[in-house]
Amino acid sequence: MQGLIDGKVAVITGAGSGVGKAAALLFARHGAKVVAADIDKAWVDDTVAQVAAEGGQALAEVCDVGDAAAVERLVQSAVDTFGRLDIMYNNAGVTVPGIPGRGLRSLLETDQAAIDKVYRVNVFGVLNGCRAAIAAFERQGGPGVIVNTASVAGLIGWGGVAYGSTKGAVTNMTRTLALELAAKGIRVNSVCPAGMPTHFAGMDPDGPQAAAIRAGMGKTHPLGQVIEPMDCANAALFLASDLAANITGVNLPVDGGLSAGVPPKR
Repeated sequence: MQGLIDGKVAVITGAGSGVGKAAALLFARHGAKVVAADIDKAWVDDTVAQVAAEGGQALAEVCDVGDAAAVERLVQSAVDTFGRLDIMYNNAGVTVPGIPGRGLRSLLETDQAAIDKVYRVNVFGVLNGCRAAIAAFERQGGPGVIVNTASVAGLIGWGGVAYGSTKGAVTNMTRTLALELAAKGIRVNSVCPAGMPTHFAGMDPDGPQAAAIRAGMGKTHPLGQVIEPMDCANAALFLASDLAANITGVNLPVDGGLSAGVPPKR
C-alpha cells in the first residue's frame, strides 16, 4: 500500500524527541525521505537509527532553529541529499520552566533570558523555517507544504503569558502566510496540541512519576485522555498529505476538546 506522502522529502525540526520524533517515524512509514533535525545530536541520531531500523530513509542534522543561517543550511542539506524539498515541518519549540511544586510562572516571575529564549525558538525558529522553505519551493518552481507546531495556547489563554504569546504568534503567522502564499500553491497549516507527557516541559515520560503525570494531564481534557505525541504527528501527516490538498490557513487543535469551551459538569 502506498504511503500518504510516498516519495516526498520532509524536513522535521525538533525531531530528537516527542512530537518531532513521532513525526519522523510516521512520515518515513508513509514513504517520505526525512531530514530529522534537532539541537541534541544524540537524540536525533537515535531517531534516525529507529527510522533506518524500520527500513526508512532519514538523515540526521544538528540545527539551532533560532539561527537563520543554520536553518538555511538545513534546508539546503535536504535538497543536496534528496534532490528537493516538499514538506517543512517547523516543530521545534521550548517552554518556560515552571516553579517546582507550583507550576506556571507569572510574567513578573519570568526572567528576561527565559523570555528571549522562548521567543527565539518558538517565533523566530518558525519564521526561519518558513523563509528557508519558501525559498526552496520557489527555486524548484513548484508547490510545497509548511506545517507548524503551535499549541492550544495559541488559541486560548493557557500555558503562561510568555509561552502563550509565542504560540499566538505562530497561529497568526500560519493564517497570514497561508494567504500570502496561496497563489503559489504553497499550503501553510499548524497543529495545536494541548499538554503532552514529553521531555518538552522538563518531564520524564518514562520516569517514576509518568503514570501520575499522564493521569493528571488526561483529566484536563474533555475527552479525558492524555494527548500523545503520535496524535499530533498524525495530524501533521494529514496536513502534509494530499488528503488536505484544499486546506490552508488552518490551526488544527489536537487537544481532546480543551479549546472548544467549558464542558458541562458530569
